[in-house]
Amino acid sequence: MIDLKRISKWVNVGGKPNFILKDINLDIKEGEFVSIMGPSGSGKSSLLNIIGMLDDSSEGEYFFLGQGVHGLKEKQRSQLYKQYIGFVFQAYHLIDELTVYENIETPLIYQNIKGSERQAMVADILDRFQIVGKKDLFPTQLSGGQQQLVGIARALIGKPKLLLADEPTGNLNSRQGEEIMDLFKQLNNEGVTIIQVTHSEKNAAYGSRIINLLDGRIDNFN
Repeated sequence: MIDLKRISKWVNVGGKPNFILKDINLDIKEGEFVSIMGPSGSGKSSLLNIIGMLDDSSEGEYFFLGQGVHGLKEKQRSQLYKQYIGFVFQAYHLIDELTVYENIETPLIYQNIKGSERQAMVADILDRFQIVGKKDLFPTQLSGGQQQLVGIARALIGKPKLLLADEPTGNLNSRQGEEIMDLFKQLNNEGVTIIQVTHSEKNAAYGSRIINLLDGRIDNFN
């Protein structure tokens, strides 16, 4: 499903490249549940953003479902993202001007799903996450944990083939965190490919494979 070949990412500092990711080779098959671990600043979120087509690599090739993402225009990448990928952000990325209901509905509008069907799908996921009572509130009226749940619901509503999660339980209490990880496991059993970035050994253990990053490289000695 995902094939990264010699992916590097750098920013120029004082005329010299400062590497965020260096020479990443990674192959992730459909149906895998992969956990990416590593200390702060090791490049975990940058790698996830490149896989999620939100950022470009400086060098290297990225193939998604056999298609060369590195050669696509931004509009084509955006279409691939909307069709196949759900993203749970550490900082929620909810739209402040939209209600909880409207935030969750947004991916379905991009997928051109008609109104009555959208309504049923949103109602179903509001129920699943027990946030029906919050549907008319705006993100600023919610606690951090509630915003995280809305972000996860939005990522899942379009039934993505690939779910990317950056510290998905970082703002949840332990019970909510376990429920979300159990939900991820269930989705993975149903065939959704999942890649999560986590600091938690417990959450990482839900995955079938752990990739350790150190200083922008895959650490094979762990």
